[in-house]
Amino acid sequence: QVQLVESGGGLVQAGGSLRLSCAASGRTFSSYAMGWFRQAPGKEREFVATISRTGVNTYYADFVKGRFTISRDNSKNTVYLQMSSLKPEDTAIYYCAAELGRYYYTAADDFGSWGQGIQVTVSS
Repeated sequence: QVQLVESGGGLVQAGGSLRLSCAASGRTFSSYAMGWFRQAPGKEREFVATISRTGVNTYYADFVKGRFTISRDNSKNTVYLQMSSLKPEDTAIYYCAAELGRYYYTAADDFGSWGQGIQVTVSS
């Protein structure tokens, strides 16, 4: 497994932007597909975005298409989530996840390694 640590969360006004980072330990980061999920109070954890191990393939939840961008820098063992045009309904704890694989995954159960999560709050 890989150890994951998220950073970059915080409070932002609606319409603003934030960039989340997820730093991974270990020397095999480039072997992992990565994903971002979120969980709002009283709701189940939901898929946000995922990226293949090379970064070539990405996939997004419909509610973030055109607003969020997932990317990765394998030389830095880091995956990013650039969030723009933020809405109050984007308020949640955001989690980074990793799983060995050639392509990518969209289900939480497919990921074996998780970060501790980071709070993102969007004020109206």
